Amino acid sequence: MTQQADFKNAQSLPALKDIFLYFESGVFLQALSFGAEGSAIGEVVFNTSLCGYEEIITDPSYAGQFITFCMPEIGIVGVNKQDKESKEIFCKGVIVSQYNNFYSNFRAQGDLSTLLKKHNIIGICNLDTRALVKMLRTQGSMMMIASTEISDKETLETLLKSSPSISEQNLIPEVSTKKPYIHKDGVFSFESMDYECIDSTKRKKILAIDFGIKRNILNELTDAGLEVEVIPHTFSADSVLKRFESKEIGGVFLSNGPGDPLMLENEIAQIRALIDSQIPLFGICLGHQLLAIAHGFDTYKLKFGHHGANHPVKNTLTGEVEITSQNHNYSVPDSIESIAEVTHRNLFDGTIEGVRYRNKPIFSLQHHPESSPGPKEARSVFAEFAKAVCETR
Repeated sequence: MTQQADFKNAQSLPALKDIFLYFESGVFLQALSFGAEGSAIGEVVFNTSLCGYEEIITDPSYAGQFITFCMPEIGIVGVNKQDKESKEIFCKGVIVSQYNNFYSNFRAQGDLSTLLKKHNIIGICNLDTRALVKMLRTQGSMMMIASTEISDKETLETLLKSSPSISEQNLIPEVSTKKPYIHKDGVFSFESMDYECIDSTKRKKILAIDFGIKRNILNELTDAGLEVEVIPHTFSADSVLKRFESKEIGGVFLSNGPGDPLMLENEIAQIRALIDSQIPLFGICLGHQLLAIAHGFDTYKLKFGHHGANHPVKNTLTGEVEITSQNHNYSVPDSIESIAEVTHRNLFDGTIEGVRYRNKPIFSLQHHPESSPGPKEARSVFAEFAKAVCETR
């Protein structure tokens, strides 16, 4: 007798509403909505990952953006609390080819549609995402308006043109923590099927400056042997350095986050003050970009960015190739080689993926070493940072 699948969690979607999209390029499309109703304006990017859609959607770095998934079938593993990278969802919306409301996974606690509606996030399906990705690759990332309320092309065009572009928005206050806290979780254990709870009171403490930090970055920092205090983006360099001088902390981590790094003039000024000391600094993604700008090397915007879990990056120190997760629209210029050693290069387009500054305990990565898209070799950088912190006076 053939064992039948358990369909008790199967849920059917109600009739989907029409949703109308107008792009900066002038393209006007009609699709179906499986998320929240209403209107939203944001930048459209595409992600090539084959799995991990919940982690991607809950990454605060996507604030202000619509995420187009190249993977044609989304929704089949449902959602759960453990896979969230943040308590909130900050992206503007999700665009998929086919959405499946029926999920089949032993860890699932609900469906994606319900999650999006709970957080008032637009979901768009029944769209030719291959054609959309081709447009973005040819013309670059662009602004878009999506609405279940407005179907008139001219009205949507007027609303879009009157809205600021993503490069004109400071998105960090929306995603950063409002008050300091100690992060206590370690990495995920497949034995307990939960995140390890770590007592970090006797460890060397670092400050993690929250520009939109991902939970799994914090998990890796604690797993590397550090006590991690997360603080808001409105930090004071003077306060940080006083804690360093008193030996209360041994280093500072600069997190990932959304938007154009050149918008963050105050944060850059505070980071520049940290650079002038000998405090160990480690940045990932936005933190990597902010360190470059604070050193006097402005970032530039890529045509359509790097968003996916399958990007090969060469570690120039070891000669090894690391398969990495990526989520960024901006890059550090090659001219930074005048003051720093390039430690990582993207093998797709040759852009800089990592640097180590000369004569300073400062290094950074553009990609996400914590995300582990299968291989885990990129995670070793957290141990390197922990070693630098523990070797401070």
